[in-house]
Amino acid sequence: MVNKVPLVGKAAQALRRLYDWMGTLVHRPWGVLILALFFFVEAIVILPAGPMLVLFCSERPKRSFFYALVATIFSVLGGIAAYHIGLYVWEQAGQKIVAWVTTPEKFNYLCTQYQIHSASAILIAGLTPLPFKVITLTAGFCRVPLVPFIVCSFIVRSIRLFLIGTVMFTWGAHIKSHIDRYFNSLVVLFVVIVLCVLFAIT
Repeated sequence: MVNKVPLVGKAAQALRRLYDWMGTLVHRPWGVLILALFFFVEAIVILPAGPMLVLFCSERPKRSFFYALVATIFSVLGGIAAYHIGLYVWEQAGQKIVAWVTTPEKFNYLCTQYQIHSASAILIAGLTPLPFKVITLTAGFCRVPLVPFIVCSFIVRSIRLFLIGTVMFTWGAHIKSHIDRYFNSLVVLFVVIVLCVLFAIT
């Protein structure tokens, strides 16, 4: 059905070629470095790293927990980098950005609440579809205490990524066969989900 729409069909075919090529990287000696890099960068900018973990785990289901561990560690390291980026932005242009978006009083109130409830805020937000980089950058911008931020980030990323690892370890081969069979439809579904999340955020 999806292939009958020319533009969608061509895009799905291009993504399928990319998917197959990236699947070959899993079996390279340096493949795990690519996974680590994806999750490091994903904590800073918009990058769909989750599907990369699924890809790695589907190619080698028995290493799913190892891949989840690598993804967790480098996601947190990327989060620390993003935290300091947010802190730097605050120091360089924080007051101007606040004046452009809201009033200083409202911003200070929100930051105070974020600082007081930082643990629960990060734990809850980290388990929602909210992109992780939103949490990391705003934590630095609002000057949330660093150590609780790191601990909570590690907890929420572990939960999410090891859940993927557990599913793939258990049903990885079965899931891979379904991905191969319904790849084009899954691409469309993924795009729709991303657009809905972005719409909800904005």
